[in-house]
Order: sequence, then structure tokens, then C-alpha cells
Amino acid sequence: MNAPLAERIRPANLKDYLSQQHLIGPKGSLTSQLGTGMIPSMIFWGPPGTGKTTLANIIANESGRPFYVLSAVDSGVAAVREVIEKAKKNDNLFSTKNPILFIDEIHRFSKSQQDSLLGAVEKGWITLIGATTENPSFEVIPALLSRCQVYVLESFSREDMEALLRRALKEDEILSKKKVTLQETEAIIRLSGGDARKLLNVLELVILSEKNEKVTITNELVMQKAQKNTVLYDKTGEQHYDIISAFIKSIRGSDPNAAVYWLARMIEGGEDIKFIARRMVILSSEDIGNANPNALLLANSTFQAVNTIGYPEARIILSQCAIYLATSPKSNASYKAIGEAQQLVRKTGDLSVPLSIRNAPTKLMKQLGYGKEYEYAHNYEGNFVPHEFLPEEIKGTTFYRPGNNPKENALKNYLQQLWKDKYDF
Repeated sequence: MNAPLAERIRPANLKDYLSQQHLIGPKGSLTSQLGTGMIPSMIFWGPPGTGKTTLANIIANESGRPFYVLSAVDSGVAAVREVIEKAKKNDNLFSTKNPILFIDEIHRFSKSQQDSLLGAVEKGWITLIGATTENPSFEVIPALLSRCQVYVLESFSREDMEALLRRALKEDEILSKKKVTLQETEAIIRLSGGDARKLLNVLELVILSEKNEKVTITNELVMQKAQKNTVLYDKTGEQHYDIISAFIKSIRGSDPNAAVYWLARMIEGGEDIKFIARRMVILSSEDIGNANPNALLLANSTFQAVNTIGYPEARIILSQCAIYLATSPKSNASYKAIGEAQQLVRKTGDLSVPLSIRNAPTKLMKQLGYGKEYEYAHNYEGNFVPHEFLPEEIKGTTFYRPGNNPKENALKNYLQQLWKDKYDF
């Protein structure tokens, strides 16, 4: 059985490697390191089909190093240790060129699996190259990440895609036997969405499904063979994060039309409805907060409802909530307040709770002054009496500053009436 087109024309050296010039071009961040032969452990982060595996292969080939490959999908700690043992044996033979261990989808490795790599990387038994579609800041343990350089690979540009199509038609042993005219490229490039592997898969599908030796690639032919205009959405890759980011920013920016569009992109891509609804629950507090407290209630109800209803009807509920949140007044005052408070806690440490507001369940505690001078608010007019509740070292600190919207303006006036000069917003 023939290997896929992407595998058949995989470049073996940097000269033939397309795209990622910011990494391997004349001024690329990887170029000088490859030139010296001093290869650090590294993580390649980028969308699917951007050449992560190919680049790892080329680095191994051009540096003359032994090359081991593991897939995080089907490799456990035992497989990692087996490769490390082989690498240690090779260490005597390749003292200046330690083996490269390439781990595809390294973000799928558990913490214990990633831990098993640390010693080998630290001692130089292996040079690790990991590939991931996920943000390594979240998916790779800090100890391992600190020992690796992170290089970001970008989706192929239109020019790169067209160059790849021409190369495939010219150099592939199967496709080059057909007389193919590349008349139009818009459809095939749009369907691929910057994924070189997907581009080559569609090209091969279109050409090999034609019985004639002469094939003219047109947009109409591509769409006909590809059945339908596939929506670019990878639930486990970077599109997952890019599109939810666009969705959240559209709601935050009070644009219901854009919010519904990005919601539709996620729905058409089969995104998990719980993920969408959960993000709206977070947004309702982070970006709306007390400017409209009902936003959190509706978002939480949406989360519960879509779990009960499921697709396809859940799309209506998600749309209603997204539009409500987008058209709601906005405030990030609560979000900023907890952020500032956490920052101060990290800076000042565990400050003592004032004695006056400590609980005093025992006689000894009362003798020590726990709860002394505490005034019960409900014993006073308006259920309020001024008191300092913060530790002495940070007394008078303001974290919550109400936003400029009707509801929080009312809260601002209320606080200023209670606290007089303490709250000067």
C-alpha cells in the first residue's frame, strides 16, 4: 500500500523545507544553533500540519544523531525508559552527539510520564524534541519546560501552500505520472486552513479519484470531490483556543453578531457544549459582574440546560445566552479586585487576622482578646457600624472599585455613604 502523499514528499533537509522562515531562514532563531551543531532540547508548538515532525527529522538527519520516536498517544513510562536506556548505551559512542528523542503530542503525556524524562534531559543522555498543538505553558510540567526552548510554528501561508502543491505535482512518483493542470487553488487552500497535511490529502483525493490522465484542478472540482466545504475546527488543536478567544472577545466587546458567528463556528465544528457554556459562566463574572448580576444566573442556567438538552437544540440556548451577555453592561471590577488582592497576599504573606474579628469559642481565647471590641453590625442603625476588617499592615487598602455603569454607580454611592472618606473612588 502506498504511503500518503504527505509522507512520500516529506523533505529530508532544510533546503527543501517550506515555511517557518522565522525559525530556519537566514535570520531564523534555530538557524545558528543548527549551524553549530549544539542542539538544545526544544518544544515545537503549532497547529496541525505545520511541519513539526518533519523539522525534528531534519534536525536529526543534518546533525547526524540517532533518532528515536515516541507517540504520546500510545507510549507509557516503560516505553520512555526503554528509549532512555538505549540512549545511555549510545552515549559512549556519540559523546558529543547525544540521541534525539522526538515525542509527538507531548501534551498528552501525564505528569508522571513527563517526570520520567527529566533526568535524561538534565544529564544530557537525550536531546528532547516535543511536538504539541497545545500551549506548552499549560500542558508541559514547569520542570521540563524550563529545560526546553519553545519554538512556535505558524500555519502555512498561501504562497507556501501553492509552492507545496507545485512540488507535489512535480516530484511525487505517483502524481507526476498524470498530466495535472493547477488552474485554481482557492478552494483547496481554503479547505486546508493552513494545514499542509490536509492540503496534500485533498490534492491526492481529487487527482486519484479522476480516471482521466489529464486533470484540471478547479475550485468546482475540488468542492465536488471533497463533498462539502469542511469547516476548519480542531477541537484539540490551536483553532480550539483561537476561536473560543474570538468568541469571548466578541462578547466582551458587546458585538452580538460576531459572538453568534464564532459560536456557529464552534457548533459546526462539533465543540463540546459544556466547554462553550462553561466559558460563558466565567465571562459573566469576569466581564459583566455586578454591572448585571443576572448575567451569571442566566449563564449558569444555560450550562445546566444545554447539559440536559444536548445538540442540536442546545445551539438555541447557547445563542440566547451569548446575545444576552454581549448586549449586557460590562464591568471587570470583581475580576480586578480579586487579582489585586491575590497579588497583595503574595507580596505580604500570611498577615495576622485582627484580634477583634477572630472567633472566640473558648474562655482562653476570650482572655487573650479574641473578639474584643468587635461590634455586631445588626445592633446598629442601617445594620452598619464602621470597623477595620483588614490586617493592620494593609488597613484602608481598596481592591474593589465599582465600574461606571448604573448598577455599580448605585453600589459606589452606597459604599461612600456608609464609609464616608474611606472609599474615595
